[in-house]
Amino acid sequence: MLLFHGSNQEVAAPQLIDQTRGLDFGVGFYLTTSEKQAKRFAEIIVNRRKKGLATVSIYEFDMAQAERSLNICRFTETNGEWLEFVKNNRLKQYCGVKYDIVIGAVANDDVLPTIILYINGQLDADLTIGALKTRKLVDQVCLKSEKAISLLKFRRAEVSL
Repeated sequence: MLLFHGSNQEVAAPQLIDQTRGLDFGVGFYLTTSEKQAKRFAEIIVNRRKKGLATVSIYEFDMAQAERSLNICRFTETNGEWLEFVKNNRLKQYCGVKYDIVIGAVANDDVLPTIILYINGQLDADLTIGALKTRKLVDQVCLKSEKAISLLKFRRAEVSL
């Protein structure tokens, strides 16, 4: 399967880098099946870092091998389980099962204010999920182990102009 990663530079050799901020699925290398989402994220990164060019790195990923040999968590919908997982990871408080790969909806800039209201206790889970279901959420694939990254093969990078 093809996966895309948006950044301010080509990423031919992905690495697991601990982030200072909490991310939806915790530490990992984030990708998506949506080239459009990767381009959008690349533009956000360039604007945030004030350097580089919006670049989408494109990879082939061996999902069949991953399913045979890795511990995968799949969130097929935005439900209470997904919401708590995102909350705990964003707060850097997740201490559950260690996964090699986590797949699910991305809490992007469009829905982050709603997630923050939930994290701060201003919305309950049902209201938050109801609000999120009105949005078209794009997927994300978070590779969380070196074994998972080893199944990712860099193909090329494309600069958005």
